[in-house]
Amino acid sequence: MNAPETLAAVDELDTSFLESLMGYNARRATLVIVDAFLKGMAVHDLRPVDFSVLSVIAHNSGVTSRQLCSALNIQPPNLVGMLNTLEKRGLIHRVPHPRDGRAMSLHLTTQGVTLIKAAEKSAAELEAAITSSLSAGERKTLMALLKKIYA
Repeated sequence: MNAPETLAAVDELDTSFLESLMGYNARRATLVIVDAFLKGMAVHDLRPVDFSVLSVIAHNSGVTSRQLCSALNIQPPNLVGMLNTLEKRGLIHRVPHPRDGRAMSLHLTTQGVTLIKAAEKSAAELEAAITSSLSAGERKTLMALLKKIYA
């Protein structure tokens, strides 16, 4: 066996290639945003997906599970358990859909309305703090560009 050659120590990392990748930058931003979101939503006992479900129901009272799955890209089996948990917490209730006898429409309870109003206020404040280095125009542009990727 040959003796290992002596390698120089690295004092400063070159991440320029990674920084040229959209996915890398999106992931780095996501980590910062999700970390702040998790900390901010802990007081409301909400995970990001719970928050999203409650927000969609709040702004679309009577939405069906199928519509929620489509809007939030959630698999139906995953949503069922989540809805059961939200219902047990007294945040939502289900009623028969007025036009589709097979479906249930989802509505927030009074407790659910109170919770999501407070949680949405917290989320808006968190995002304002996280994006404070962006101008209003930059924030609007970034949102539009991100939507072009996933919409």
